[in-house]
Amino acid sequence: MAAENFDLSLERMLRSEGGFVDHPKDPGGVTNLGVTKRVWEDFTGTKVTVDEMRALTVADVTELYRTNYWNLVRGNDLPHGLDYAVFDYAVNSGGGRAGRHIQEVVGTTVDGGIGPNTIQAINDFCEEYGTLECVDRLLSKRIEFLKGLDHWETFGKGWTNRVNHVWRDCEVMINPDDQKKTGHQ
Repeated sequence: MAAENFDLSLERMLRSEGGFVDHPKDPGGVTNLGVTKRVWEDFTGTKVTVDEMRALTVADVTELYRTNYWNLVRGNDLPHGLDYAVFDYAVNSGGGRAGRHIQEVVGTTVDGGIGPNTIQAINDFCEEYGTLECVDRLLSKRIEFLKGLDHWETFGKGWTNRVNHVWRDCEVMINPDDQKKTGHQ
């Protein structure tokens, strides 16, 4: 399994999230390093200013990502590569949605919670069809979900680029010796 992948997955996810933003059309509002002001306040239990959000560092947000996303989706128990795909999906669209969609992909009970039965179904699926096939199907569901959002017209190109980057990163994580790199469509 992939216990050592949190740091790598965090680094790759943060590359997609970028730094401080306060886009007027983003319902998340003030965000830095992918963390919205509301999420940061919930995690820390304190109100913060825009300047405090702007000052967040990777060291500040690492435990939030480990606790609220990586551990939630049981990243340490997922196959290498798929761990990053599920984690990034959870960060971008919520852990419950990422959980439901991976459960749909592997054909197990869909409740959004990744527990022992889901882990077993994921392992069985990956053994039969391959981890990259699991990633591909999950990311297809992710794009389908994103296309249905009201803000697709504004953010769709960036979301598509992000999903394509995740696919390529997962491919490298799963098949590091494979020099043929393609993108998810």
